[in-house]
Amino acid sequence: MPALVPTDHYGTITWLGVMHHRDAPELDSHPLTEMALTWAGNPDDVHAGETRPSCSRVKSQYPKGTEIRNTRQLSVVSAEELAEIAATLGLDQIDPALVGASIVVEGLPDFSHLPPSSRLQADSGATLTVDMQNRPCQFPALTIEKAAPGHGKAFKPAAEGKRGVTAWVERPGLLRLGDQLRLHIPDQRGWMPG
Repeated sequence: MPALVPTDHYGTITWLGVMHHRDAPELDSHPLTEMALTWAGNPDDVHAGETRPSCSRVKSQYPKGTEIRNTRQLSVVSAEELAEIAATLGLDQIDPALVGASIVVEGLPDFSHLPPSSRLQADSGATLTVDMQNRPCQFPALTIEKAAPGHGKAFKPAAEGKRGVTAWVERPGLLRLGDQLRLHIPDQRGWMPG
């Protein structure tokens, strides 16, 4: 019996981006029309790699800088949740580049709460594994503030539970704007301690 169940839920890729460097405190993503994924993610992106140094998100497990598996190769956000964040900030929209997005997906409800280990699979076979929910941080706030003065400071509370997910490449392949991603979820009940 398969451990991952294909669902009837599909999302459409509406934006692809790459971040080339982290030299400034602001994020600096650039739009793409297609993304060739390898085992290391998008090789042109600063987050690429099969391993990475640990950061504050896993400080309860590892001292900062410990080499660990890179499950944060990609930042995947929901077009609908990005629009909700923009509305809360009083903006017409938020350019996905301002939040360091790798991929924007439209059409998958409650996106930031997809179960960890869910898969997003393109027709090309390229498959992303959801690691966990991405937490709001200061870098998008600084970038939004620079682009729209007076709006960035409220980003963290506005994005709580809506910042998308981090993901890693389970199967390399090509993603293009307009591609459909099918959601596959783990075949298990939620954890119920005690």
